Amino acid sequence: MAGLLGALLLLAAGLSSTGATTAAAASRAPRPLGRIVPAPASVAPGGSPYTITSTTAIRVDAATGAEGRRIAGYLADVLRPSTGYALPVRADGSGGIRLRLSGDARLGEEGYRLESGRGAVTVTAHRPAGLFHAVQTLRQLLPASVERRTRQPGPWQVAGGTITDTPRYAYRGAMLDVSRHFFTPAQVERYIDQLALYKVNKLHLHLSDDQGWRIAIDSWPRLATYGGRTQVGGGKGGYYTKADYRRIVRYAASRYLEVVPEIDTPGHTNAALASYASLNCDGVAPPLYTGTDVGFSSLCVPKEVTYAFLDDVVRELSALTPGRYIHIGGDEAHSTPHTDYVAFMDKAQAVVAKYGKTVMGWHQLTGARPVAGAVAQYWGTAGDEAEVVAAAKAGTRLVMSPANRAYLDMKYDATTKLGLDWAGLVDVDRSYAWDPSTFIKGLPSGSVLGVEAPLWSETLTTSADIDYMAFPRLPGIAEIGWSPASTHSWPDYRSRLAEQGPRLAALGVNFYRSPVVPWE
Repeated sequence: MAGLLGALLLLAAGLSSTGATTAAAASRAPRPLGRIVPAPASVAPGGSPYTITSTTAIRVDAATGAEGRRIAGYLADVLRPSTGYALPVRADGSGGIRLRLSGDARLGEEGYRLESGRGAVTVTAHRPAGLFHAVQTLRQLLPASVERRTRQPGPWQVAGGTITDTPRYAYRGAMLDVSRHFFTPAQVERYIDQLALYKVNKLHLHLSDDQGWRIAIDSWPRLATYGGRTQVGGGKGGYYTKADYRRIVRYAASRYLEVVPEIDTPGHTNAALASYASLNCDGVAPPLYTGTDVGFSSLCVPKEVTYAFLDDVVRELSALTPGRYIHIGGDEAHSTPHTDYVAFMDKAQAVVAKYGKTVMGWHQLTGARPVAGAVAQYWGTAGDEAEVVAAAKAGTRLVMSPANRAYLDMKYDATTKLGLDWAGLVDVDRSYAWDPSTFIKGLPSGSVLGVEAPLWSETLTTSADIDYMAFPRLPGIAEIGWSPASTHSWPDYRSRLAEQGPRLAALGVNFYRSPVVPWE
């Protein structure tokens, strides 16, 4: 009996050891080539993996210029703390991690090709943005611990094969509302870094609303110094100096994001009306507002000073913004009669054009007279808005942000302590389950410019709050914008998203562990 018991114990120990060895081997195996978010357009696995070692260098072809060297330096900064390797950036030699630009226009402005084998990982793009997006793919092909800021054990392997990847849509955005609650430049930069990992290329900043004006305007200084002094709930608020705003724009550009500034008009304007009595039809400034109601404020459409104000704001903001868009709002203007709304939008769009920018507005703009080239941002929930379809048929392009899918401030479920629920409860599966090209019935082919995930901040006060509401839904919206429609599959995405959990944790992201995802 003792001998039999001993044999059983030895067998059990052997099985346990085998299981542990198998698990350890699996943890050391390279990640399968396509197991990233967003899903790549084309994956051809095969061949030996590449291993980053202490002798690896990051090599930049001379044709990539200063931009290529900067991207190589960014990659080195990501990899050095966790690997402990020097990873010098060089312009000569072979092997290692190689970044190169080519004349292959099929890769477009943002596409890339990543080839991994025993001797090297070679990244090829037509433009620098493609190299940068490829770096995000390379990060995700490495173990999640590569994101940590202290040395980790490795090994650092990239599976063999080739990824060829280009985006579905040119516009892939995220909006941060800094008006309801103010977020510092450092907090915005933190969010930019998170967006970049998922190949988002637009940062829409909601800079003005009833509760706060957040950008300094020299010709109307009280907008910021008075209108920016509070926020929802009565906190101290804040605003960006022009230097602050330029800093955010530069930082976004270094991550290949274009900043889209929004000055919401003619409604959502109480902060401006409180700052300057002359902007009110009765010449009386209302008090600053710290609540969350909407639709009660309006610029005075008949007054000429309204357009002098608008001209100055757009002029100064355009000078600060190298990107192509100025967003003029246009939503929930319930206190503006329709004829006044149309008249205002005619003049506001002309002001934007005067300073060489492209008009963006919320989809209520389609109820006025969108100018040629204008972009309307759809935030409805039904997908049956006839005026949006009519405008699209007339040439207006659409950025899709349906509130019951893409609004990151909607509660996940009834127990979620942050967020709102007016558009419904939106867990990760619901947020992923839609197609921008078919959400609105009857849209003409090609009318969708892209997607955007807005994050309104009525209930958000910290970066941890931003994390919790944006993640894990933001990566899904990013995938809808980047990946071919043929790749969209909830079961597959669900498992790839689960694998993002350790990476988000390594990055210090306070993400919501949705029960619909089998987190690793």
